[in-house]
Amino acid sequence: MSDSGDLVNDLATVMDLFDVYVILLLIVGITVLWALNWGVQRLGRNLMERVPARRFLILQFTTLVGFAIYTLGTGALLIGVLNPPREFVLAAAGSLAVALGFALKDVVASLVAGLLLLFDRPFQVGDRITFGDTYGEIVSIGLRAVRVQTLDDNLVTIPNALFITDVVASGNAGELDMMVVTDFHVGLDADLQAARDIIEEVIVTSRFAFLKKPVTFAIEEVPVAEYLAVRLRAKAYVLDVRYEKAFQSDVVLRVTGLFRERGIARPRELRGGE
Repeated sequence: MSDSGDLVNDLATVMDLFDVYVILLLIVGITVLWALNWGVQRLGRNLMERVPARRFLILQFTTLVGFAIYTLGTGALLIGVLNPPREFVLAAAGSLAVALGFALKDVVASLVAGLLLLFDRPFQVGDRITFGDTYGEIVSIGLRAVRVQTLDDNLVTIPNALFITDVVASGNAGELDMMVVTDFHVGLDADLQAARDIIEEVIVTSRFAFLKKPVTFAIEEVPVAEYLAVRLRAKAYVLDVRYEKAFQSDVVLRVTGLFRERGIARPRELRGGE
């Protein structure tokens, strides 16, 4: 009978916390939090258009501000508007923690992992990363997941917890410029020095190239299907990661044309051990 009476008292305490006025305040408060976050994101987009060189810094700042608005604002709103008794807060917090621990353990793991990512910073908003079969630019680091915009314009959502145990590679590590590797294959009897010079000439004259960092090459013989070829691997930096594929396409298009124009031999099919 005592347990039944305590349950009735607890329910009565909960019901006393809510009335029409309180519900309206909660709705207004949630709307204000959403409006604040929307305003911060809009301000960030405007700043990125005016100061594109600080795009990554602005993205990181707006992400942190949005995180703080929702977490701190929600807690302050619930405590400030509802003003529940201390005993009720402690009891509710304990019960909620136990329930969430069992029902949302994967989500909690992602939340903890999200905090670790913010402090450990293996990558940042704006980085080009490779994670498993996914390659693209990080557009947001949220409480639960990281969102990656692929080069095919797909938005991929990856739970934060996966980044704690799996390998992730960042191509630019917070910098605007990034190394772009492009392979060219020529025949064994081709003039390798001339081919190398053509590639370097095309790269340094590309409007997308970042010339404050060097252009380097790795040259070796490789089998390509039924062909034996010499691979010239050009390593150069693009001015901004957003121009990665434009840079690579520009280089490949012009190098291919110059190879044809200057008679640089392409790989020859192997026949009878040739």
